[in-house]
Amino acid sequence: MSAQATGLQERIESGKKILLAEIHPPRNADPAGLRTAAKRYAGKVHAVGVSDNRDRVAMSALAAASLLKTEGLEPILHVTTRDRNRIALVSEALGAQALGICNLLCTSGTHQTLGNYRAARNVYDIDAVQLLQTYANLASDCGLLGESGLEGAGPFCLGAVASPDADPRDLQLARLAKKIQAGAKFLVTQPVYDLERFEAWWKEVTRRGLPEQAAILAGIQPLSDAHLAQAGPRPQPGIPDPLIGRVASRSDPGARRAAAIEIALETIRRLSNLPGMRGFCISADGDPEAALQIIEQSGLAGD
Repeated sequence: MSAQATGLQERIESGKKILLAEIHPPRNADPAGLRTAAKRYAGKVHAVGVSDNRDRVAMSALAAASLLKTEGLEPILHVTTRDRNRIALVSEALGAQALGICNLLCTSGTHQTLGNYRAARNVYDIDAVQLLQTYANLASDCGLLGESGLEGAGPFCLGAVASPDADPRDLQLARLAKKIQAGAKFLVTQPVYDLERFEAWWKEVTRRGLPEQAAILAGIQPLSDAHLAQAGPRPQPGIPDPLIGRVASRSDPGARRAAAIEIALETIRRLSNLPGMRGFCISADGDPEAALQIIEQSGLAGD
């Protein structure tokens, strides 16, 4: 197999700003929506992440990523350790490479008890750090499978998730450093809402020199009615009350959506000034038009 770097890896190595979008595969077998999304995002983003049954049963992420690739987008396949053991995880990577998909984002996945499938059993045979190590060294050392290596496997452009709101902070930052040491070339944060908390986290991230070791991108997701429903009478972790109130105070759904988009744009403007910030990953579950609007109005599209 060719060892040619992916477009995303070349962008990372160039030091230029990076713009990603995230797509959630449909809850059916119809590829039409993916093909439409591919046309809408073409030329606007450098790559598109494809979520892996994050909080719902949906089309296989690998199938969705392959469909997007045939439409001209560069996909980032999300791979979760929640649903597969190490054998299946390695098989997934080999299948992705055979389809020309070599950007892999390694994550443990959202625990099934936080979604609609609480009766399902998780796997968690290995964690995200071990998965990164396995993928990074697949051709030379596949010790987790009892193999010396799998000839022709990789190389992959590997990514992982960062959680600025998670505690304890020092432990989370140490784990983030481990992900980079294990092979992560880029990191995408969970959606950012609490700017003061994020900036305090960023200060520690930069103090440890992590932005020089991997490209770190801030996750941007406009607040939705689902966020408001979850908030209830108690504050939602990571989302300041004033932001919830600013959106919830609008009685019209269109006005709530507009307020959420404006907050997302304000977040991008403020975080763009942070030294070492390499870019953004835009998502808007259930409202791709909102994600596209944010990309267009932010001035991030293109290049």
